[in-house]
Amino acid sequence: MATGNYTAVVEFILQGFSEDPWIRGLLSVLFILLYLMALAGNGLIFAAINLSPGLHTPMYFFLANLAFLDIVCTSTVLPKLLESLVVGVDTISYRGCLAQLFFLTWFLGSELLLLTTMAFDRYVAICRPLHYSAIMSWSLCTLLAMTVWTVGALNTSVHTGLLLRLNFCGPNHIEHFLCDVPTLLVLSCSPTTIN
Repeated sequence: MATGNYTAVVEFILQGFSEDPWIRGLLSVLFILLYLMALAGNGLIFAAINLSPGLHTPMYFFLANLAFLDIVCTSTVLPKLLESLVVGVDTISYRGCLAQLFFLTWFLGSELLLLTTMAFDRYVAICRPLHYSAIMSWSLCTLLAMTVWTVGALNTSVHTGLLLRLNFCGPNHIEHFLCDVPTLLVLSCSPTTIN
């Protein structure tokens, strides 16, 4: 689409792994197996915690959240990567790239915050064992989990919002197999100081 004296980028070209069909096939099988193992492992953790009343404790509540975050995080990148390997389509639309970036940043940021929350839970369990059940009540655990998800969403909204204001008018080849903030900042023809 034309804007001013330049043409805006409507799609990006992702860096492929190899042009050799045999290597692409081998990598496809490898990534499919790894993806299925990640889905199965985290799905089993999530299901076991939800189905077993003995595991309905704060530690396992946060672990179930982490398993769910792992499932959705890998599902933001691997399907497009597998499409690239199997079909050979190494492009992603501008909107698809921003959507991938939004969800990847949201879930990765939330994972880091959740790990911090889990560290707090373990700190209370080790350093204040007699007060653990009073401190780590279900209301606090729910509040902490909601805070993790909300702060992650706010963080990614800021990053994605700042990227939306940038113009991409030059090269559209991303030197990575996914859309990420640093790789997009390099391609922008707008000032990126605020980002």
